[in-house]
Amino acid sequence: MRGKRWNGTVSPEFGHGESVSIMSLVRRLVLLLLLLPWPAWAADRTHLAIETADGRSLAFSVEVAETPEQQTRGLMNRASLPADAGMLFDFGMDRPVAMWMKNTLIPLDMLFIKVDGTIAGIAERTVPMSLEVIASPGPVRAVLELNGGTSDRLGLKVGDRVVHPVIGHRP
Repeated sequence: MRGKRWNGTVSPEFGHGESVSIMSLVRRLVLLLLLLPWPAWAADRTHLAIETADGRSLAFSVEVAETPEQQTRGLMNRASLPADAGMLFDFGMDRPVAMWMKNTLIPLDMLFIKVDGTIAGIAERTVPMSLEVIASPGPVRAVLELNGGTSDRLGLKVGDRVVHPVIGHRP
């Protein structure tokens, strides 16, 4: 590169025939980052408790997926989930529910919750990236997704109760 001086532009072969300044590239990169989905830690979280049959109250910090778009995306493409975190899918009314693990990178426990907060079923350690349908054991109001193995580690059982503002209320 002897005899040439860098003028703050990128060569034409990089910019597809146009000269692009470094500041222009930085602006484009910032815009691209703003268009990407927010990371898990930036999402609004709410508190949830699970009351076990033996009298324990276990606290979690959860994101609530209420819209069809939020429910479709769920926990897809996340590389990790804090131990005390999860996602609560609120369907607004009791109904049969079918979930899957498409584009979900981590194993999850799925707790199927009746309108009164009672856990009706638990699918433990679901398989990442699987298209296998995971169905509720009957009509449920909500599904709580936690890290795979959490139910076993904490001794959660069918019949335990989830306490959260969306549970226990009919639309």
